[in-house]
Amino acid sequence: MNPIKKTDNFIFQTYLRQGKAFVKGQGTTLIDEDGTAYTDFLAGIAVCSLGHCHPKVSQAIEKQAKTLIHVSNLFYTQPQADLAEILIEKSFSDRVFFANSGAEANEAAIKLSRRYFQSKGEKNRYK
Repeated sequence: MNPIKKTDNFIFQTYLRQGKAFVKGQGTTLIDEDGTAYTDFLAGIAVCSLGHCHPKVSQAIEKQAKTLIHVSNLFYTQPQADLAEILIEKSFSDRVFFANSGAEANEAAIKLSRRYFQSKGEKNRYK
């Protein structure tokens, strides 16, 4: 069964798909089942902003996958500590917060905003 039919059979149709099945990507180019090339202007809805199959990204993913894929934030890992240090060096902050999802990140932003205004004596400022 081709990916379009399989998707239609097994995945909830929550939005209108465009009738193309991509099988490969390279940089900013996507290739469909027929070999037609398209420029990827959506970047995986902003999750592939580095392009598809960049050799350095692929090598970094492969290297990490051979060591450790994911560990809960309840535990410590060297890559997480290293990334936090890099982010702090390039920002205004002395701490970072890693979220597991956009919803979790938004919730944290709301809580941090409320906490900031509470620390300034504006406890009722939350809208």
